[in-house]
Amino acid sequence: MSLATFKKPVDAVIATLTVTVMVALVGCVVWQVFSRYVLSEPSTITDELARYAMIWVGLLGAAYTVGLQQHLAIDLITDAMGARDRAAMGVLINAVVVAFALLVITRGGLGLIDKSLASGQLSPAMRIPMGYVYFVLPISGVVMSYYCALFCIGHLIDLCRPDRHRVAGLASSAEHYETVAAQAAATGPATLDEQEERR
Repeated sequence: MSLATFKKPVDAVIATLTVTVMVALVGCVVWQVFSRYVLSEPSTITDELARYAMIWVGLLGAAYTVGLQQHLAIDLITDAMGARDRAAMGVLINAVVVAFALLVITRGGLGLIDKSLASGQLSPAMRIPMGYVYFVLPISGVVMSYYCALFCIGHLIDLCRPDRHRVAGLASSAEHYETVAAQAAATGPATLDEQEERR
């Protein structure tokens, strides 16, 4: 069974949740503008809700980006490495990300939720417990850890079985682009007329 089997359902859930929150964010901002400039009665609830939705979109999007392996990275050194060294570096990097996601984001987020719920802290406009707003921290931390654990397993498989390279079916899109570029170079440059015909 491929590791991608365990990754795709989480991708679908996180992507759906992120898009849903993003749609709610856009709706809140549109209603805020409409109520302020058309109705002349600005809504305080949508202003606060949009702020919290932005936090959720940012953290859920960060978790989804980790799953795509498209987060910010300096790959100058790893690009110069061989396949086995690159796989070993992948294990190390993803292990560090797992440690950070579990210890800082997840554990710190749970501590923040516990303190805010214990103190009874409420949001100014909607009067909801702030612990519910902070709940996105452990969610994103757990998802990041899950993704990186899968990538660690994939890199370990690459170390043990070099013939099954490409992180056991979890190749990043950057590697996909390299493959497409190599195929394009092999077929030769296309003229502008040929490119227009393909479109």
